Amino acid sequence: MKVTIDGQSIEVEPGTTILQAARMIGGEVVPPAMCYYTKLKGSGGKCRCCLVDVTKGSEADPRPMPKLMASCVTGCQDGMEIASKASPRVQEARKSVTEFLLINHPLDCPVCDQAGECDLQNLSFEHGNPKSRFIEEKRTFEPEDIGPNIQLHMNRCILCQRCVQVADQLCDDRVHGVMDRGDHANISTAISKAIDNEFSGNMIDVCPVGALTDKTFRFKSRVWFNKPYNAHRDCDKCCGKTTVWMFGGEIQRVTGRKDEYHEVDEFICNGCRFDHKNVEDWTIEGPRKVEKDSVIGQNNYTQKLEKVEIATEKFILEGRDEDRKKISMAEIDYNEKIDGNLINSKKNG
Repeated sequence: MKVTIDGQSIEVEPGTTILQAARMIGGEVVPPAMCYYTKLKGSGGKCRCCLVDVTKGSEADPRPMPKLMASCVTGCQDGMEIASKASPRVQEARKSVTEFLLINHPLDCPVCDQAGECDLQNLSFEHGNPKSRFIEEKRTFEPEDIGPNIQLHMNRCILCQRCVQVADQLCDDRVHGVMDRGDHANISTAISKAIDNEFSGNMIDVCPVGALTDKTFRFKSRVWFNKPYNAHRDCDKCCGKTTVWMFGGEIQRVTGRKDEYHEVDEFICNGCRFDHKNVEDWTIEGPRKVEKDSVIGQNNYTQKLEKVEIATEKFILEGRDEDRKKISMAEIDYNEKIDGNLINSKKNG
């Protein structure tokens, strides 16, 4: 089937969603996604961040779809034409969705461990409004300890439900989920049970915000101070292929390897994630490539840094040189006598 997104055409297999087709094209046509996750069945359709405008339904029925569609759950049709970033209507909708997600989200990025690799930060940077129209009180929740390795910050949660799907599809017994309804909905454990399943740590990797964080890395360092390396070890529970985040010679945290859309390639066990923080436990493969626009990538040693030259008028730079000479007073002889007194006199010093 042939699908066209923002003027770029691609051939896709039947059953491909619009979001998947956009990711095949890549670049700016890819809609943002906060709830969809390729490795999790049934994900998508909750955050509404990936809305697109279907301007042509198909060759058989060329009528446009009247409403904006969630690209992560809408299948492609032969001859379909979609407007993503090129549509003002879509841009306005994404701004509205971003504003909605930020209504109850606290502005605690300076103390949040997710800062620097947060999908909501990226979404807000591109589609957010610098001013808030919300004058009511944000909803808040009491801190809740849900396990020995995972910290829950329900105030930051956007209810994408990725963590619930991880527990459903990877863990033996799910003990947490979405409690209550409407604006009271929240993520919590049933009857205050602790989450200690062997693959429960993957909830940290799939969380797009700072609602679920790693207790072993909590408040240790900012991610942009760490160097990410691909590493592996022999593990009888998972693939053993991870990313280790090092500060000097110390491994401060271990995560699954993520692609350009912040989705892990393969899920890892809690043993690899939490229990092996010694360099001797791992075979280091080499530095990991990072996104060029990410804060983690700023001044990264894996990037080729080009020399910056300032192109300006010659006389402006000459003027700066003259100013430097005047400020430093390099041409003044401090042993010169003025009115019979030495400028560099010890009596005057």
